[in-house]
Amino acid sequence: MGDPRPPDEVLGYYAGGGEEGRLDEGYFPLERARTQEIVLRHLPPPPGVVFDVGGAAGAYAFWLAERGYEVHLVDPVPLHVEQAVRASAARATGRLASARPGDARRLDTASAAVDAVLLLGPLYHLTDRDERLAALGEARRVLRPGGLVFAAGISRFASLLDGLRGLVFDHDAFARIVERDLEDGQHRNESGVAEFFTTSFFHHPGELEAEVTEAGFTLVGLLAVEGPGAFVPDFRARWEDPKARERLLDLVRRVEEEPSLLGMSPHLLAVGRRPGNVEPPPGAGGRLPSTRRDVANRP
Repeated sequence: MGDPRPPDEVLGYYAGGGEEGRLDEGYFPLERARTQEIVLRHLPPPPGVVFDVGGAAGAYAFWLAERGYEVHLVDPVPLHVEQAVRASAARATGRLASARPGDARRLDTASAAVDAVLLLGPLYHLTDRDERLAALGEARRVLRPGGLVFAAGISRFASLLDGLRGLVFDHDAFARIVERDLEDGQHRNESGVAEFFTTSFFHHPGELEAEVTEAGFTLVGLLAVEGPGAFVPDFRARWEDPKARERLLDLVRRVEEEPSLLGMSPHLLAVGRRPGNVEPPPGAGGRLPSTRRDVANRP
């Protein structure tokens, strides 16, 4: 098992705090809306226990807590945990049950205690396949039989497509990054340009599907999150127009499972189910043990 700390360059990338408001920028509101849509499509109604692993500052954790789920946030970046704790304490409703540092490969909770696990980021920065399988295996361990994992991956072709949109097309260092992305999915940024992201693994759609099934999940679906919608011209104006926004979402839904287009989506989302009966273990009462609830909002 590797070092539980992310590499220094990953910690440095996130230390700027940009993740807290990222989903409001660029085309990322589409990422948020589609991720929420897919999660709600499969998640049983509340109450239920959700582990948001790699949940950053809590963008999805607070959204689910507001809907009535008991949400526990885990993240390896200290700043993210601090942001989540501070935001939770300031809320009148939708507080997190807990927020604490943690490693997706070594979750500090009992087996078969959770209804759903969000992995909406950890697989990006686990560049070794065995470590990604370890994170997926931990998700399987903590899930009750019938529980769901939502595992996100960055597409192998994300950098290439970003470049073709013209944002960084003429930058020689970026061209070299794209070459390696396409070769083996190992994204490395030694340019010092923060916009080129940081140490990561970019999945081919088939690789993400294979890892989820190898970890012992029944694959419920492999979906494009943004799909070709990430590349619509004048995104902000269209997104702010309710009619245009719904048309965009409808078109993305229509091709969300089209195999020939999956790699075009900047993000992929695999939904997996732990095999077995859905009933919680005896004495669980559909909730985490009280010792877990007592750590609410403590790092």
